[in-house]
Amino acid sequence: MSKDVKSGQEILDDFFETIETIEGVDSKISKMVSDLYKEGTLTEAKIKNELQQLRIQEKNEDEAKAN
Repeated sequence: MSKDVKSGQEILDDFFETIETIEGVDSKISKMVSDLYKEGTLTEAKIKNELQQLRIQEKNEDEAKAN
């Protein structure tokens, strides 16, 4: 009985390929994290910067809807 064992890289690749389909996960955040991973720039600093940009974008959208 032979089982294929996935490498750590394969497990990460699979996870970030499907992160956007996980129930209960914010779609904008999961897309952002997935994109950073694919670009090879998934760092704490980049995540913080991108989350701040998402907050600003959502605030602007909310303000535009209110006006």
